[in-house]
Order: sequence, then C-alpha cells, then structure tokens
Amino acid sequence: MKRIKISFSSCLLLLCFVYSNAQMSEYGYKREVLEIEEQWHSIVLPDEVFGKTHHNLSDVRIFGITKEKDTVEAPYLLKLMRGKISSKTVQFKILNTTFNHKGSYITLGIPSETTINRIDLEFDQINFDWLVTLQGSSDQKEWFTVTEDYRILSIVNDLTNYKFTTLNIPNAQYRYFRLFIRTKEKPVLKKAQVTLREVKEAGYKDYPVIKFDSKNHKQNKQSIIDVDLDFPVPVSYLKIKVADDFDYYRPIAIRYLSDSIKTTKGWKYQYRTLKSGTLSSIEENEFRLSSIITKKLQVIIDNHDNQPLTIEDISVKGYMHKLMARFTTPAKYYLTYNNPKASKPNYDINYLPSKLPDSLTIIKVGEEQLIDKKKESVKEPLFVNKIWLWAVMVVIIVLLGWFTLMMIKKK
Repeated sequence: MKRIKISFSSCLLLLCFVYSNAQMSEYGYKREVLEIEEQWHSIVLPDEVFGKTHHNLSDVRIFGITKEKDTVEAPYLLKLMRGKISSKTVQFKILNTTFNHKGSYITLGIPSETTINRIDLEFDQINFDWLVTLQGSSDQKEWFTVTEDYRILSIVNDLTNYKFTTLNIPNAQYRYFRLFIRTKEKPVLKKAQVTLREVKEAGYKDYPVIKFDSKNHKQNKQSIIDVDLDFPVPVSYLKIKVADDFDYYRPIAIRYLSDSIKTTKGWKYQYRTLKSGTLSSIEENEFRLSSIITKKLQVIIDNHDNQPLTIEDISVKGYMHKLMARFTTPAKYYLTYNNPKASKPNYDINYLPSKLPDSLTIIKVGEEQLIDKKKESVKEPLFVNKIWLWAVMVVIIVLLGWFTLMMIKKK
C-alpha cells in the first residue's frame, strides 16, 4: 500500500511539473526576477517588453519554479505612474474695477488668507492680446508683485479658435489680489475662478528619438513630422521645441502608427489621431497623451498661409509601468510574456488595492531569454513512401484478378 502511495505521489508531482512547463512553454520570453527579499516588491517593466506583449499587457505573468520543480504564480497589480491633479476652488468677490488711459485694474477680495496658484479669466471680448501684472496685498495699502507682464490671448476667426486666459502663478497667500491689464480697450470681465491646484508629478521615462523627419507640403499648407523610436514603447507625453522667435498659433494633430502593410512599392503606414491641439509661442508646447504603445509618431501642423515653423527638437516620454507583486512561496521567479492566447489575469489583489503596502522596494529583472518550445511529434501519413502505395495497389489488383478467375471457373 505504501508503494502505491509513493508511486501515486510521484506521478502527481510529475504531472504538476509537466503542467508547469506547459504553462511556461506557452510564452515566448522570460527574464529572471532578481534579489527577492521581501513578500512585496515592485518591478519596472523594461522598455523592450512592450513590443512583444498585447497592448493591454494581458499576457504578462510572474511564474516561479520551486526546488520540487513545481510551478507557482505570483499575483501582481499593474500601476501606471500617471500622477495626479487636484483643484480646490477658492471663494472671492470682485471689489472694484477701474479703467484709465494706462489700462484696467480689477481687485479681488478673498475672505481669508488662502493659498492660490491659478486664476482663470473669461472676458466678453473674443479677440485680444493683453499683458497682465498680478499683485497681492494683506491690507490694500502695500502691494507685492506676484507676476509681471503675463500674456493672455484670444483669437477667434474662420481658421482659429484659440484662448489662453489662465494665470498660472507661484503659490501666493494674500487677502487681496489686483489685476492690472495693460490695454487701451476696457476689458469686460465675464467670469473668473480662483483655485489652488496641486499636482503630483507623473513618473515618466524618457524615450530617445532615433530620428525625426520634417517635410513641408505647400499644396495642402501643412508640415508633417515623422518621429521614429527605437522600439515600441508606451508613449504618453510629447514636447515640441520650435526654433523661431516670432509669434505663432497653429492647429496641430499628433498621430500614432496603428498598422502597416507591405506593398510592392514598400511599406504603407496607417495612422490614427491621438490628440489635437494648438502649437503656440506663448505656451510650453507640452502635450499629454493617452498612453499608447507605438514605435512611430506623426505630427501634422496646419500652417495656413504662414511660413512653416523650424522644429528644433522633439521629446517623447511615457508613464513608468510598475508591477506590484506578491511573493509568498520560495522559488526562482521569472517575468514571462509574449503569449498570443493569454487573457488578462484575475487576481484577488486587483480588488483590494488598498491592502498593498505604501512603499515597495524596486527589484530588477535579468536579460531576456527565449523560452524553449517542446517540439510536438508529428505523425507521418501511413503512405508517406510511394513504394508502399504501389505495393498495396498491386496486391489489390492481384486479389481482384484472382476473385474474377474463381468466379469464371465456377460458371
């Protein structure tokens, strides 16, 4: 009886090992997870992984092989380091508005000394280009300059609908704020909003641009810039540096490569629009995008009747992708990926993210390794050799002939 139990246990372990290898063999690549010392760790996905996985990363797994050659799976929670923006509206009153040949003064009163760093303005006028000086005071007797010659702008016509009327300022704490708008036309303030905006910066990774090629198309009055990256990565930020020092306001579209077809004339690329906006001389020209895995980007600038801009540089970044993983069983673990048939894993920790530790030690993974595939034994056809086929045909002919002769003799 003991022998039977031992044999049964051995068979069970063997089955588990075969099943574990089958699990691993379904994936294309693996990287050893290094220096596991605690139950919880975070792993930053290497850049090279993204071009070999599903776009939603559903085929990423962390498998471990124990000393008993058994396989375990470490659950993880995928976190994109997007950052966070929160705004708190601050109540205020417009105390007075004055206008003279120098410009217009608008004084705002805040019930208590509350910190602010943003003022959104909306005017009745739709076309203007004004410079604003903002001052702060605790008693309306002594005024301190918060920002000076801050440009606000609105252009509305058949070709352009562009507004930049937000004052982003350093944190300031005063009971009173005074706006001085340098203009010969009396501004009519339609609406205003005072806020404290707190920004938790996103965790970005810089992706080197291998090359960008800018072409100007006179016929459709556009500049088209093709941006090539080294390999597919998750892009979520793009910054355009313009060399020209004159004012410009151009509609812009940022597109990503969605598909490519090889034809007799070469590769034909298909792009989808990721974001539309305005390229402007008074803004930083930073564009935050929905994260998309791609190797090629395309920027289209509508020049209208203006001379094309000189693009000096393009910067590309993407959110850092972290796996917050739990290791409960001692084993040799591998980050595994590239399985066309894999679906998104369903772990308990996906429903209990608040239970994760606040800070996790980041650990590294090793070099990429190909996972050996087990060669399936292919059953050859019975008559793979033509000699066998001819032999069988001869036998059949002989038998038919023999039966025919026997029947003739009987008659």
